[in-house]
Amino acid sequence: MSGNVGYSVKAGIIGGVIGFGASFLVNYFLLPVPETEMFNAIGNGISGLLSGFMGGFMGLLVHLKTKEKEG
Repeated sequence: MSGNVGYSVKAGIIGGVIGFGASFLVNYFLLPVPETEMFNAIGNGISGLLSGFMGGFMGLLVHLKTKEKEG
């Protein structure tokens, strides 16, 4: 059981870092400083969606690769 928790924590940290990077890049380059609160909310939603997807996807890939190496 503790092995699974360790893998999950490792995958979660890696996914979180990748999600942070994706959110930063989207907010900095694609969605500049918004003019209104509505555009700010939309931009945060878009970056949250993309970073959540990237974080979850990459975290899952790390987990699957680690389990594959185990046998």
